[in-house]
Amino acid sequence: MPDSASVAVTLRATTERVDDLDELLLYADPLRPLVALRRGDGIVGIGETLRLTFTGEHRLRDAAAAWREVADAASVTDSVRQPGTGLVAFGSFAFADDSNAESVLVVPATIVGRHEGVRWVTRISLDTHGDAHEEAHGESLDPTPEPLGERPRASLTAGTLDRAHFMSVVGEAVSAIDEGRVEKVVIARDAVASIPAGSDRRTLLHELAERYPDCLTFAVDGLIGASPETLVDVHDREGSARVLAGSTARGTTAADDAAAASALASSTKDLDEHAFAVRSVLDAVRPHVRAVSASEAPFTLKLPNLWHLATDVELELGERSSGLDLAAALHPTAAVAGVPRDAALALIADVEPFDRGRYAAPVGWIDYDGDGEWVIALRCAQVDPDGTLTAYAGAGIVADSDPESELAETRLKFRPIADSLR
Repeated sequence: MPDSASVAVTLRATTERVDDLDELLLYADPLRPLVALRRGDGIVGIGETLRLTFTGEHRLRDAAAAWREVADAASVTDSVRQPGTGLVAFGSFAFADDSNAESVLVVPATIVGRHEGVRWVTRISLDTHGDAHEEAHGESLDPTPEPLGERPRASLTAGTLDRAHFMSVVGEAVSAIDEGRVEKVVIARDAVASIPAGSDRRTLLHELAERYPDCLTFAVDGLIGASPETLVDVHDREGSARVLAGSTARGTTAADDAAAASALASSTKDLDEHAFAVRSVLDAVRPHVRAVSASEAPFTLKLPNLWHLATDVELELGERSSGLDLAAALHPTAAVAGVPRDAALALIADVEPFDRGRYAAPVGWIDYDGDGEWVIALRCAQVDPDGTLTAYAGAGIVADSDPESELAETRLKFRPIADSLR
């Protein structure tokens, strides 16, 4: 458990219903936004009352335990009782056990939220019995909307793993599959851009939210994106997850689009990849749930630039499990790592010449009851304080994968971030 979690803290959270709020994104900090929005509903955090940091193999499990301690000690007044009310922490985690990226839970000083027409403000303060210098961070702020600034413009360029190198790595992965070392492995590549250090990060989030309204638009500790893949969504002890694996480009005409969806739905390669992903999710959650079920066959999910194969999983949590416990059990899924998991992770470490950071890891929020929403950090980028932006995209490699086709798939997956910069 991190040093910060060993400090005896008492958080006080009070949620009050309000009559009206402007567009939620306008309340976010332009440089350090804390955001979880879908179709205009969700939560935005302002300021910082408490930050817990985690590293190493057990970072997610440690975070779940640390949050349970914090929530159990908290004093919460919440008469609104909507998803995202009361005491809430935003979280983002590193993909790999040995990543240099820090995993965090951040409790804001103020949260503004909206759900199905209900609007609220939550104010959170911190009393600490440890170091006195931590007390100042707990002062609640009055939420004030701020107009969006000018959107930064930039182009993504190849990062550590350029196109030729990526196709070579895909070839290595196919060879490893042929040798029986793995059944499937997800290979990622990175792309970089530079935006002004003082530019308004909310403008990129606004573009993502407008273009991908059914995705969760998120921002936590510099990681921004719009993920189509829910890792787990928990409310009142009942949860759901959506598994995405297997994809193809949208057609340019209605007929081409329908043909693309039909071809995906009958593709042996994509169906096998999807079956691997679903099986890994079901196996991972069983120790933490009372019941779990999944649809027998995947359906095709339409996004603005892609068709995905998708399967919905429904579950009922065990007595002491939280959404973050489930995220810990699920990460990394076959959809972002491979099968068998340990062998796939070892191959990724061997052939990917960069640290994935928080790409393809859980990002989302958790409340004092353990409910919350965690998605896989896809269609995303890490934006550093100096304006360096690093985007990521991956492709699932199986026995009959073609390097050119997998490269094309990563280009499609870069598009949400690339388009937000145009």
